[in-house]
Amino acid sequence: MSHIFDALQRSEAEQSGNELSLTRQLLQMAQAGAAPLMEVAEGPPAIDGPQIAEVGLPEAVPGAAAENPFESFGALPIVLPPYSRLVSFTEKDGLAAEKFRFLAVRLRQLRQTRPLKKLLITSTIPEEGKSTLAANLACTLARRKEQRTLLLDGDLRRPTVAKQLGLGSVLGLSECLQDNAKLTASIHRLDTLGLWVLPAGSATQNPLELMQSGRLLPVMDQLTEWFDWIVIDSPPVLPLADTLVWARLADGILLATRQGKTEKKQLERGLAALEKSKLLGAIVNSSSNTAHNYYYERYQPPTPARKGQ
Repeated sequence: MSHIFDALQRSEAEQSGNELSLTRQLLQMAQAGAAPLMEVAEGPPAIDGPQIAEVGLPEAVPGAAAENPFESFGALPIVLPPYSRLVSFTEKDGLAAEKFRFLAVRLRQLRQTRPLKKLLITSTIPEEGKSTLAANLACTLARRKEQRTLLLDGDLRRPTVAKQLGLGSVLGLSECLQDNAKLTASIHRLDTLGLWVLPAGSATQNPLELMQSGRLLPVMDQLTEWFDWIVIDSPPVLPLADTLVWARLADGILLATRQGKTEKKQLERGLAALEKSKLLGAIVNSSSNTAHNYYYERYQPPTPARKGQ
């Protein structure tokens, strides 16, 4: 990942301008002999992953659904706030949305060679764009109707997913782990986006203790049975131990960095804290590289001429 280090070193002296754009994704496999994620995709993506097994919940988890659990999930409308960065929905024809589509293709291809269902999106420090990346990736993966996608807010200290989607105050993971709500009552269908969301719920004073209470593992096992993709937005790696709990449960990890924010030493510490066999790569957010913009704009379909011109 030396090229990521070089880019971040250069950015320490230059602040990035456009936070809406994800103009550069640098993903490199951490495993020996594995192919880089950003290679050009060859052929159409295959329909992968097993079909959902609709089974009941284990006794350790409240909210058993003996028949079809998806009939128990309530639907919620989304009201995106003005500051929303959900470009996969609001700017579907833009460069950033195209980058997320390419990332989704590479993840589907990678899943053909290894188990990959639970994706952890984290960062080294706060404000590197991990929550925005998680929401956009989940929205993109959900485009395939046969692939049921869940966006899970794993940050029980500073929840952002519900606010980011304009869902208001709703039940979530925190209530489920405290046995104050059923799991089926904590999962919400977002018809507008075609995905499901499990918010963090109300903030708690002892999130790490709650996560280590023994209830999180059976909850994740059941979610794995229900969904084809689970995108987990977790807290940053360095300040907290919460992310290490999520990392043990995840199949793969993507590390978010931000040009002009992330320092080389911070990135090195973040990479050292994560399990190398699960690290899929890093994403550079808010890149100021203009070469990708030029290429994309040059090869956009021409605008149809008006009648009479």
